[in-house]
Parts: sequence; C-alpha cells; structure tokens
Amino acid sequence: MGKVSLEGIEFHAFHGVYSEEKKLGNRFTVDIHVETDFKKAMLEDKLDDTVDYSRLYQIAKAHMQEPVKLLEHLGHRIVQDILASYPGLPKVQITIKKHNPALGGVVNFSVVTVSYPEDYR
Repeated sequence: MGKVSLEGIEFHAFHGVYSEEKKLGNRFTVDIHVETDFKKAMLEDKLDDTVDYSRLYQIAKAHMQEPVKLLEHLGHRIVQDILASYPGLPKVQITIKKHNPALGGVVNFSVVTVSYPEDYR
C-alpha cells in the first residue's frame, strides 16, 4: 500500500455563503491524499497501475470552478469524483484552505478536511 498526494494546489474561486465571497472570490489551497496499492506500478512502470495525479488535479480544478456555499460540500464532491474514477481506494483525504477568510480579524486560513471512509460512517 502506498500514498499518492498533491499538496498546495492553488485556485482563485468563488465559494462561500456571503455575497462578497461570491462576487470577489478568494484564494484557496487544496491538498489531496489517496492510499492505493501501487506495487504493480513500482514493478512494471505503467501509469495505468497507479493513481494518475494529473487526473486528481483535473477533478479538483473542475470542482473549484463550480461555486458552492460550504467547503465541506466541496470536499465531499471532490472525494466522490475521485472514488468514481478509482473505485476501491481504501482512503481519500481532501483538505481545503480558504485564505484570509472575511471574519473581521486576522485569520490566515479557514480549513476543512474531508476523509473517506472516516467521514462517511
């Protein structure tokens, strides 16, 4: 068993509950971690035998372009698409950070982490 990850993927997107978030948008960082059995890929050097991280990026990018209110919902949607592309993955974890959330004070990030299967029990 091994882990394939993308860390620090940055997007400008329009997720949020408040009207100014929907108009101005914000900077977001996404981290994706998936556990998979890539023993065959280690031995045979074939992309089809592992999780293609360019596919993970495309899934995240597509969802970041579709505004939602809650980061929890966004994380869930990304997890579901990863599982649809790679059925049988034992673990998927998505962390989404909203930079400088408008909370009336200095806050670097608001952060949501969605993990499969933990958050799906």
